[in-house]
Amino acid sequence: MDALFPSLPELVSRARADLRIGLPIVVEDGQTRALVAAAEALSAPRLSAMVAHGTAELALTHRRAETLKIRLYDGDLVRLPLSPDLRPADLQAMIDPAGDLSTPMKGPFNARREGSATLARAGLALAKSARILPAVVVRPVAQAPAMLTRVPIDAIAPQTPARLASVINARLPIAATIDARLHIFRPNDGGEEHYAVEIGRPDRSNPVLARLHSACFTGDVLGSLKCDCGPQLNTALEAMAAAGSGILLYLNQEGRGIGLANKVRAYALQDQGFDTVEANHRLGFDDDERDFGLGAALLREMDVGQVRLMTNNPRKVAQLQAEGIDVVERVPLWVGETRFNRDYLRIKSEKSGHIT
Repeated sequence: MDALFPSLPELVSRARADLRIGLPIVVEDGQTRALVAAAEALSAPRLSAMVAHGTAELALTHRRAETLKIRLYDGDLVRLPLSPDLRPADLQAMIDPAGDLSTPMKGPFNARREGSATLARAGLALAKSARILPAVVVRPVAQAPAMLTRVPIDAIAPQTPARLASVINARLPIAATIDARLHIFRPNDGGEEHYAVEIGRPDRSNPVLARLHSACFTGDVLGSLKCDCGPQLNTALEAMAAAGSGILLYLNQEGRGIGLANKVRAYALQDQGFDTVEANHRLGFDDDERDFGLGAALLREMDVGQVRLMTNNPRKVAQLQAEGIDVVERVPLWVGETRFNRDYLRIKSEKSGHIT
């Protein structure tokens, strides 16, 4: 019967889904446990239930705390006591920067110093992996409600890398070449599937021309002019076709790993005058939340150990090298600057270290 019980990765997947729909979960650290709920998804009745006993707190990342001018006591996060009469609108104002400029006066905030931040930190990690705002309501409990998903903290932080398995591959003629094959890979933790476009028949005994391309719905599909993602995707595929072979890994890490909804939230902040990095920080995220180790895992699944990597991002090179993939050459991928993406490219260079 044990084979019928969920594994730790499956519990984490279930917990992410629960958070996204506004259902609290239980995070456990030995005999210590707490209800954890995604602040952005909580309904008014569930928020009232979470804060009713006066022991709940709101956990925010240090990035969001910096925006709200809250003193840090827990290093990478803050914990704010929540009043039993907290209104949903007040909670929304604390977690969502959309109204920061129109309602700048918030607080005063007195962050908690006492007690452990371990469960709050785990909750924030889960919220990030669920691609929702990194803000969680945490309420310590002695007994966990039986119907809620229970997750041991060891399954969340440090998070065990997902194992990727090949699902299927098939020939797919594309605009760049008719000699292409699409591979689908599925992680064992219930996360997004990732793809590989194999051009020709790459010789695995030699360095393979490769690119790690992060999903960009706005650029790749809609042809957004705010970024250079779509042109980079097409240029890379055309270069591989011209070379006769190559592998493009399409990683579902939209918006530098924060998800499409948060990416569009960042766009709304850019409309207010913030740059890409500043917008991410105001939302509570780091500059770049992507995990390029996924690319290394996919390359290993495809029996590729050496690559000529098409990228302007040194971080991709460094992480592949750290994961055991030999990057024998960095191949620049410059697709031009326009009046629409000029500031975006400048910030990538100045703040994210991209090579121009």
